[in-house]
Amino acid sequence: MMRTMRASAKWIMGVVAVTFVGWMVFEVGMDATARGSSAGNVVARVNGRAIDATTFYQAVRNEQERRRAEQQPVAVTLEEQQQFEDAVLEQLVQDMLLRTEFNRRGIRVSDQEIVEAARTSPPPEVLELPQFQTEGQFDLQKYQRFVASAADPTFLLALEARYREELPRIKLYEQLTAGVFVADAALWRDYRDRSDSVTIALLQLFPQVAAADTVASDAEVEAYYREHRSDFEQPAVAHLSFVAVSRRANAADSAAAVERAAAIREELRGGADFADVAARESADSASRAKGGDLGAVPRGSFVPEFERAALALRPGQISDPVSTQFGLHIIRLESKTDSTLHARHILIPIRPVGEHLATVEAMADTLDLFAAEQDDPTALDRVAERLALPVARAPALFEGDRLQLGRFLVPDAGVWAFGGAQAGETSPVIETDYAYYVFRLDSLQAAGVPPLARVRESVRALAGSARQQQAMRALADGIGADLRAGRASLESVAERYGLSLRTVGPFTRYEPPTALQGAPEVVGAAFGVRVGQTGGPIHTEISSYFLRPVRKTQADSSVWRAQLETQRIQMIRRARQERVQLVLASLREQATVRDLRKELQRAQREAQNAAPQAPQAPVF
Repeated sequence: MMRTMRASAKWIMGVVAVTFVGWMVFEVGMDATARGSSAGNVVARVNGRAIDATTFYQAVRNEQERRRAEQQPVAVTLEEQQQFEDAVLEQLVQDMLLRTEFNRRGIRVSDQEIVEAARTSPPPEVLELPQFQTEGQFDLQKYQRFVASAADPTFLLALEARYREELPRIKLYEQLTAGVFVADAALWRDYRDRSDSVTIALLQLFPQVAAADTVASDAEVEAYYREHRSDFEQPAVAHLSFVAVSRRANAADSAAAVERAAAIREELRGGADFADVAARESADSASRAKGGDLGAVPRGSFVPEFERAALALRPGQISDPVSTQFGLHIIRLESKTDSTLHARHILIPIRPVGEHLATVEAMADTLDLFAAEQDDPTALDRVAERLALPVARAPALFEGDRLQLGRFLVPDAGVWAFGGAQAGETSPVIETDYAYYVFRLDSLQAAGVPPLARVRESVRALAGSARQQQAMRALADGIGADLRAGRASLESVAERYGLSLRTVGPFTRYEPPTALQGAPEVVGAAFGVRVGQTGGPIHTEISSYFLRPVRKTQADSSVWRAQLETQRIQMIRRARQERVQLVLASLREQATVRDLRKELQRAQREAQNAAPQAPQAPVF
């Protein structure tokens, strides 16, 4: 038995390494940062401590390796890569903050604690391994014998790294949650919040009822801008021009796709195996690996043209080519019920082929060679003239947004524009399913509050809305005075102003109705006002409310007592999680974190530009 387990050691290590690498990545990284870094090689500083580029990019590579091992999607576009690297950097930051907190609290881990944890608390992913099972249950003794006799030091080193990282976190958790207790009074309040219900008559007063005039004067606009200046702060804005080589199919391409679909259909009619043909011909990579199988899914999951054609078939029958926005489909129905549909398909895309494809690719090559990644702002215009393509202006692009041209989103343009590009420079070729693009950065506007002249109309609209809000609140306050004095009722107010008096509920404090989503003060008032009494006005940013409870149902204390201990366990668990999350969020909020990646990239670009360059031949 022990010989068999030793022979399986490499396999076991392979199973657990995917999880171990997630722990080891940042262990190695923080050791590197602790040694210090040169000023020119720092990607971030956390409370003055550096995270150097070597550490950061090693962590990126390790996380990429982990994702590949777990067959998770990997970044394809620059935007996806940036989001991925942002997440890795944030993990490094959080890990550094945790280590500082461990030191502040005096949290240490001894070698003996690591040995004991490794012997008695195997990682969760090990518990299911068949080597450590006896009659379908995890056998701790088998695991302990394996650890004691492990000949491969890699496994033991990974196990040690895992517990050296994990045990301080466990100790911190225990410190933070040791005193968490939930009293009966708090449990009763929670139960009542979930169980008490109320039904109300609701009257909602909107700003336009109070004032139809929303045109603010110049004086009001200027005053509003001064008082709300921070509300108009904008991120950096890039102004781009671009040239696009279309990859859309023409009539000849469509005809070629129809011809190819007809040939595949004839092959299937001749007895060819559908799964084999799908694996060879289909452009749908997700289903191609499964022989075109789309699985059994609820009706309505597919675009209407596809679904109508599939439902018109008998099980086993193959359709003629069906056109959708994705291309041409050859469908075989597997089965159908009143609610589900199971089909296979072969997707033939309609895209440039033959001479048209050669022309598109040649134009894209010209863009790449003579327009992309140029410092000369006129290069794009010259190439556009040569290719008989227009130089178009893109809409203003705000940092953090994705560029949208018409109905198409273009990836990576924003990452390039705000990633250190200088005015006049051009981007690499950005390839999408529908075009090849090269962008030029015409200008880059820094983040901040724009002058009033640039946002005057937006300010005027907001100032007008504020005037309406003030008028609404004044009107609502007057209505409230009439209601309290008995001079009016909700019904008479609704009739006077043409409003709707609605019955809403029953609802609880934890599950308010759609009409009161985002208005917790109104929900609270509904439970605080007596049945038959009118409450309000309750002012929110959207409207003013009046309400009158018409029925209330109280929680049953005997039912509460019957589930008390179960509720207590759940609330203690939730309270512990909330305390830990609060502490971690507080550590992050109080930290001073400087992301220096852009500065590092800029310095690298300047050093590269300063290096001697070989002479280049003229563009044309």
